[in-house]
Amino acid sequence: MRLTTKGRFAVTAMVDLAMRGGKAPVTLASISERQKISLSYLEQLFGKLRRNKIVESVRGPGGGYYLARPGSKISIAEIVIAVDEPLDATKCGGKGNCHGEQHPCITHDLWMGLNESILNYLQAITLQQLVDDSHNKRNLKAPAISLKKMLKPESVPA
Repeated sequence: MRLTTKGRFAVTAMVDLAMRGGKAPVTLASISERQKISLSYLEQLFGKLRRNKIVESVRGPGGGYYLARPGSKISIAEIVIAVDEPLDATKCGGKGNCHGEQHPCITHDLWMGLNESILNYLQAITLQQLVDDSHNKRNLKAPAISLKKMLKPESVPA
């Protein structure tokens, strides 16, 4: 499983928006220029983010986008899911019908567990955490939230 450019670009653009938003809406053209993301691609992504009530828009001169709620209330998972990024490592889309109507593949539970871990990880990180981390480190690395901490202690190999 991999995160495509759709999810990556959406998160990057949202961090940029959160870092520069506040007093006035931020234009997609300015995000496009700073982040080197196609303006038409950003328009598609922000349309989905707006429909999912993650951002709001202002039309006309001085218009642009701003966060619909505080960055501390927006999870990275919410952003990725809003732009229709699949968070699914299974072959069957989580339906359990890889080998016909009634028969999941023998590794179905493994991939479903991975899906759950990825979702939990992305839900545990907020947009504000990425902004704060970026201000502290001058880059866009995710906060150090270890996957080991998310797993049950007895399931983590020593």
